[in-house]
Amino acid sequence: MKKKNFALSMVLCLALLFIIAIFSISFGAKQIAFSKVIDVILGKDVDSIEATVILQRVPRTVFGILAGGALGISGALMQSITRNPIADPSILGVNTGASLFVVAGIAFLNITAAYQYIWLAIIGAGLTAFFVYAVASIGKDGATPLKLALSGAAVSIVLGSLVSTIMLPDNRVLQAFRFWQVGSIGSATWDNISLIIPFLIIGFIISMFISGYLNNLALGDEAATALGTNVVITRSVGALASVLLCGATTALAGPIGFVGLIIPHLVRLIYGSEMGKILPLSFLGSGILLLLSDVIGRIIGSPGETEVGIITAVFGAPVFIFAIRKGRVKSL
Repeated sequence: MKKKNFALSMVLCLALLFIIAIFSISFGAKQIAFSKVIDVILGKDVDSIEATVILQRVPRTVFGILAGGALGISGALMQSITRNPIADPSILGVNTGASLFVVAGIAFLNITAAYQYIWLAIIGAGLTAFFVYAVASIGKDGATPLKLALSGAAVSIVLGSLVSTIMLPDNRVLQAFRFWQVGSIGSATWDNISLIIPFLIIGFIISMFISGYLNNLALGDEAATALGTNVVITRSVGALASVLLCGATTALAGPIGFVGLIIPHLVRLIYGSEMGKILPLSFLGSGILLLLSDVIGRIIGSPGETEVGIITAVFGAPVFIFAIRKGRVKSL
């Protein structure tokens, strides 16, 4: 029965993702009829003006799916390896670490290429994740969910201050950084997508490869060790995959928050700790969430747009509060 439910969930997610993708291509400064979008996708009437607009919007839609999916898997991995239901790249400060390295690269190294953003963001995300976990591990209780959230918040504040310190005195850096900082997928191009796809593929393959070991981690470190799982290596490899996915996405989309929290948390409530189900559903569900948020941002901000990072924050804050309250009640 559970296998049927999982298969049905996958089919429903794929269908919903297709529908939201059509909406994403249709909405914009010039609204295009859904039937026209379908015709162009099927290869009909590709020489019209509407077809040109549609083809220009497709990279944004594809990038929205990939970015949302990558953040979803990254969040699912963080929740699993830290055994923290509220773990997320934004909450643990990983996005801010990536932001710091990107703004430092803009200010001190004069970087302008997307691939340079990617490498700096990955390095910043990795170092920040390691530091937050190390800080939270201080004390006899280790890295508890509450300590991880507090450590991530504290590190985010400090790194955010450093970002402002570097950025504000230099108008050139401020102009280059301010749109990226809010979080947006509007500047996606096929060239940028081709740059991050290798990182996303590697991160996804690693996450699926270690999914069985992550299931063992959910039983506790001692039980996982008894089942033959090397806890340290599993957590390290999972963290590497999470950083690759989050860092590469953040480099091009900016620090979009809460996407890695909402969907993995909800999927975990339905399917428990089975990572073989959580990971693919987190990818599809988070892709739907980010794409839907982008469409809502364009509708609200018409004829301009409201950045997707603002919309996901509106969705994510209630889920974050719910998760914390549930965790506190459960701990009592």
